[in-house]
Amino acid sequence: MMIGERHRRILEELKKNPEITVRELSILLSVSEPTVRRDFTELHRKGIITKIYGGAILNQGAADREIPFLLRENEKSSVKTEMGAKAAEMVKDGMVVMLDGSTSAYHLVPYLARKKDLIVVTSGAKTAVALAEANIPTFCTGGKMLIHSFSYVGEQAESFVRRINADLLFFSCHGLSDEGQMTERAIEEADLRRAMFGVCKEKILLCDSSKFGKTCFYNMGSVSEIDGIISEKPLPPTVAEMMKRK
Repeated sequence: MMIGERHRRILEELKKNPEITVRELSILLSVSEPTVRRDFTELHRKGIITKIYGGAILNQGAADREIPFLLRENEKSSVKTEMGAKAAEMVKDGMVVMLDGSTSAYHLVPYLARKKDLIVVTSGAKTAVALAEANIPTFCTGGKMLIHSFSYVGEQAESFVRRINADLLFFSCHGLSDEGQMTERAIEEADLRRAMFGVCKEKILLCDSSKFGKTCFYNMGSVSEIDGIISEKPLPPTVAEMMKRK
């Protein structure tokens, strides 16, 4: 179970049973008691719960905001899990893998844990924590954190990325036009991905079908610049034709 899903479940269980204990949650979620305590610490830091001896209390207003956010975060999780499994088939033991801060890249983590001698570089704060929990050697880009996505961006992140030589990059975008243009809402996230393009031998776009036919504010580049696309559905015809020429 990924971190975001655990947090959502914890908040739901606290809402149903305010007296539920760390031990009871650990059994219910099939994780260790220290993992539940770390989750409590994170949710307490965000102001969503207040830790008490052996358990926690919901801070109701904050929890009412956070539960819908976590539900949105887990939208299409089964699709992204399927894409993550496909993506991980490309990863070989001993590779250096780069992941952006997207939730699509985040869903690779359980499958990467099955590989040997990997080094993973990521701009995603939540992804970095999940990788560490999976005992995978991890480097985080650092930089300015975007609160809406828990991704690091900016010159510090780009400078770190440019010092790395990676075998594979897995990244996402907010929109993929019918003409094969990858587009993004946040300029800084797009710029960091462009920096990642320059240091990775292969660049693989993770793009669920909800993004097909969409054009967002900022152009990130054409699919003609990358090496592959993973999605749960067939690509739009023009995009599919462009990828056949690779």
